[in-house]
Amino acid sequence: MRTFDLAPLYRSAIGFDRLAQLLNDAQRSETPSYPPYNIELVSDDQYRIVMALAGFDRSEIDITFERDALTVVGRKQKDATERTYLHRGIAARDFEQRFQLANHVKVTGASFDNGMLTIELVREIPEALKPRKIIIDGGENVTSLEQRQAA
Repeated sequence: MRTFDLAPLYRSAIGFDRLAQLLNDAQRSETPSYPPYNIELVSDDQYRIVMALAGFDRSEIDITFERDALTVVGRKQKDATERTYLHRGIAARDFEQRFQLANHVKVTGASFDNGMLTIELVREIPEALKPRKIIIDGGENVTSLEQRQAA
């Protein structure tokens, strides 16, 4: 694996330390392959994470959203009966999967159906951060670009 020196970024860019830290962390850590998941782009500002959780029950899954991190934890309850497997292809082991979310990305819902966990996300940019059109010598000087396009 290649390693990148991010020192020039720290020397010349201010406020990008979080991005540099994310890149450092991504380089150093191995991405877990269990459980398998997809990240879908539904529309410009909507995303969906779909995780295959065969063998898990709804009560064994915990989803936590805090600031800019989404954590999905699965804790499999111990089976009361002792089983002898000739082949065990369904892992059903404990896991913890973390997703780093961009600014203004929020979790809007989650569902669990037929062993598939679906988490819906949306990017909601605050009105104060949306692009604005400045009208020269106008009465109402600042209007949102979205308001202007709607008119």
